[in-house]
Amino acid sequence: MTEEDLLLIEELGAFSKDPYAFALWAFPWGEPGTELEKFSGPNEFQTRILCMVRDGLLSVEAAILIAVTSGHGVGKSALVAILVWWAFSTREKTRGVVTANTENQLKTKTWVEIAKWHRLFIASHLFKCTATAVFSTDEMLEREWRIDIVPWSERNTEAFAGLHNQGNRIIVIFDEASAIPDVIWEVTEGALTDLNTEIIWLVCGNPTKNTGRFRECFPGGKFNHRWQTFKVDSRTVPLTNKEQLQRWIDDYGIDSDFVKVRILGEFPSVDSSSFISRDLIASAVGRVIEPQAGPIILGVDVARYGTNLSVAWPRRGRDAASILPRAWSGLSLVALGTRVASFAHEIGASALFVDGVGVGGGLVDILTDLGLPVYEILANARPDGTTSIKAANKRAEMWIEFREALPGLSLPKTIPGYERDIVEEVSAPEYTINGSGAIQLEAKEMMRRRGVESPDAADALCLTYAMPGFVADFDPLAFAIPERKYDPYAPERLR
Repeated sequence: MTEEDLLLIEELGAFSKDPYAFALWAFPWGEPGTELEKFSGPNEFQTRILCMVRDGLLSVEAAILIAVTSGHGVGKSALVAILVWWAFSTREKTRGVVTANTENQLKTKTWVEIAKWHRLFIASHLFKCTATAVFSTDEMLEREWRIDIVPWSERNTEAFAGLHNQGNRIIVIFDEASAIPDVIWEVTEGALTDLNTEIIWLVCGNPTKNTGRFRECFPGGKFNHRWQTFKVDSRTVPLTNKEQLQRWIDDYGIDSDFVKVRILGEFPSVDSSSFISRDLIASAVGRVIEPQAGPIILGVDVARYGTNLSVAWPRRGRDAASILPRAWSGLSLVALGTRVASFAHEIGASALFVDGVGVGGGLVDILTDLGLPVYEILANARPDGTTSIKAANKRAEMWIEFREALPGLSLPKTIPGYERDIVEEVSAPEYTINGSGAIQLEAKEMMRRRGVESPDAADALCLTYAMPGFVADFDPLAFAIPERKYDPYAPERLR
């Protein structure tokens, strides 16, 4: 190693606590003939984020968590590249991971930008940049001093679980973070627990989804208290085409979700893939309405063991809050049948709409034997055609009816024995339009694959909309749960 290289390494170390000063020193700002010829340094938004990291390094007691939403063309990828090269080159044995919403985004955009800034980096010859990683040229250190490009996979989260680097530095970058599944966030978060370690976690991107962990980092989200957040409007940065941005605003309107996501850096009012928006659900929670008349309908979603819950949710007209739902776990079908029957009798339910798919069919039989007014609803059956919007199956049809009713519905804030957030659960299922132009709601299995809990309570409530305009012909006051005694010596058992 030359004397010049040793001096360069010493200078790099001097910037270990100041990524902004590093950025000004390490790259050829304003140099003729370079890509930075027309720039005097990072733009205002990039400077703010680099200074956030600098200020957070004053203490290593907590990880530096920064979340950024932005419109298009704000220089987000350049910021990621500058941070990567600062974090990696100014402290020995730094480890890190860079991922993005898709493998294509990661390889053709995020990593390409990192490679570009490596070429511009004053100390580029001291570090290797390949198609999958940056690492030290010192062969003794290349395994423990590196940052890897890692396409995420819900079935293979080891790369995110193995980020421990006690006493050194860890950097994690989530690019286009809105579409990265919650399970990847959770595994990453669990790994970033080393004491006396510099931990920098930057998540950024267009705010395309109104649900999930990226959304929860921002005001109104459950994790907002832990994250420093920043929003970048495309109109405020130098290189964006202001005329094109204005054309979009003129065409779509300043309040449209298109403009919010692509220009303003704001989350959409309606998630582009979520069937029911968070705002629509949130407005129903705690809503005060007049007393309702009519029959009490009890929707029952059935789960047998496992992590899912069986839920019974009563509704009378627009009131789905006055009588709180019940939830049970770990019960046999017989035990569950007793609980549901008792609840139905207690509240005077005129009808029970029970999901009869799978194990639910057994509960239908049990409740029918007990003399209850049970209606078996097959969520995977063909729709009845009750909605103006075309539904792919009965489940989608029930959710459509529920969504249409939400503007006047009253929902409870919490459900006893049910720890999940109602707003988050109802807004969690995504949807697609199938080949026939019908709404296809996301299957529970697909939700589990992306790390989202099964919407058991929401499905129970939606079941109450299985038969719009239902008229009860059952008197709940005349119903009594028959007393059943087991006699092993009964004559019919001794034959």
